[in-house]
Amino acid sequence: MTAVEHSAELARAGANITTRWQGAMFLARHYPLGAAGAIILIVFVLTAIFANALSPFDPTLTNSAASLAKPGAAHWLGADFMGRDVFSRIVGGSQISLAVGLGSIVLGSLVGVPIGLLSGYFGGWLDLIVQRIIDMMQSLPLLVTALVMAAALGPSLRNTIIAIAIPLVPSISRIVRSNTLALKEMPFVEAARAIGLSETWIAIRHVLPNTLAPLIVLVTAQFGAAILVEASLSFLGLGVPEPYPSWGRMLSESAAEYMRAAPWLVVFPGLAISLVVFGANLLGDALRDMLDPRLRR
Repeated sequence: MTAVEHSAELARAGANITTRWQGAMFLARHYPLGAAGAIILIVFVLTAIFANALSPFDPTLTNSAASLAKPGAAHWLGADFMGRDVFSRIVGGSQISLAVGLGSIVLGSLVGVPIGLLSGYFGGWLDLIVQRIIDMMQSLPLLVTALVMAAALGPSLRNTIIAIAIPLVPSISRIVRSNTLALKEMPFVEAARAIGLSETWIAIRHVLPNTLAPLIVLVTAQFGAAILVEASLSFLGLGVPEPYPSWGRMLSESAAEYMRAAPWLVVFPGLAISLVVFGANLLGDALRDMLDPRLRR
């Protein structure tokens, strides 16, 4: 391969990216579905941040005169049976979903990453005991474990975050552990030992940063799953309680009684949940392809 061809291959692989804008353009050219997912999530995050400015009504304000109002100029996406504006409640619900998604991912990572790092790096009886506990936790699906935890803790925003974060710990710790097992045998770890660095410093300073790429992919995918679980818990009455607007609670209040008479009460919250989860999955797949050399095109 000539020098020109070598430079072209490096550029095609994204090796010459130096700014965030160049990274965004590289993502859009090579992974258009991932870019679409990123746009969906950016719109979702901006909606949550500026929810108060975007909402034409107070999402908790009731108005009997507007009960079951159809979508129109006054209420863009209609009103529910209590006269609350559906658009305002969907916008306000984005704050709940963002808080639950980010909170559960951060809390699950704060617990799962140290467990996976210590278990994989030091091994021995610690690894044996930890992995058996992780096996027991992973034997139940995410939603089932979250249901049990939410029922035990009670409905609230904080308890919902905890109930979703705990089932995320096993998958996060397993990802970190599997990468740690491979990394601790690499030459740069042996070199760090040779110059007298402590095992704890090597694990934190040299091994942990190299486990972040697969962890980012997992976190992106689990973000959508966390939002979906929160909607399921709220649908069952175990998630975020009233008066806070929640997409899942909006569905549970309307699906049974008003599906035929007022379908907009079900369609729009369901569409919001589907779009956010779809966008998170698209971005997660693109990041997996970008960060894993075996899958990179």
